[in-house]
Amino acid sequence: MQQDKHPGYHPVVFRDRTAGYAFLTRSTATSGERIEWDDGETYPVVDVEISSESHPFYTGKARTVDSEGRVARFERRYGGS
Repeated sequence: MQQDKHPGYHPVVFRDRTAGYAFLTRSTATSGERIEWDDGETYPVVDVEISSESHPFYTGKARTVDSEGRVARFERRYGGS
């Protein structure tokens, strides 16, 4: 691997403000803002709009919208039960 070609890979805290959730992981993302974590160390913090704590698919709040009756039309057309 060539030196100084790839970005640095370091610990970063990702914070989802809508869910009030933060997690520490390793990433190449950078930020000027820092936060003190539970272990007493300070890490760069990156605010994200959505994470697994607030995404409808992962929280079980996802809905399938069938505004035009497409499922019923499919069942009529192809004889679904």
